[in-house]
Amino acid sequence: MKSQLFAMFALAAAMGSAHAQTDVFLCVDGTGKKEYKNTGETKGCKRIDLPSLTMVPAPPPSKKAVVQTAAVKTTSASTPSDFPKVDSDTQKARDSDRKQILMDEVRTEEQKLANLKKEFNNGEPERRGDERNYAKYQERVGMMKDDIGRTEKNIEALKRELANIK
Repeated sequence: MKSQLFAMFALAAAMGSAHAQTDVFLCVDGTGKKEYKNTGETKGCKRIDLPSLTMVPAPPPSKKAVVQTAAVKTTSASTPSDFPKVDSDTQKARDSDRKQILMDEVRTEEQKLANLKKEFNNGEPERRGDERNYAKYQERVGMMKDDIGRTEKNIEALKRELANIK
């Protein structure tokens, strides 16, 4: 019984490996573009014979290659000598401009949030004339909730950015 079971598994494995390799066709279209396919149904396709593939494991990397790779990483992280430098006064002016822009954006987002909350009316906004269907009204209320949440997250992100400025 065991020998029959083993023979069936061996036969199944042999059949599986036989099906792993398929025919390869080289197809050339009218413009001369070459394409490799596993079916030769298209006009201009010819079956080609390829040598069987043998998988050879790659050799383990040597310690010298690992050290060399680490050395390359550290040298690429350093700043090149011809990299442009910015003096501290210019950088302070840029940071000040950035801070002002972020503060303006926070004010704009806060105003937008106030308007959205006013229109939202604690979850019961005014129904519009085109919302006779209650589902449309609920959809608009859901979108308003999403807009309020998104605006609140924007304000939080802008305030984090402001806190990160030196």
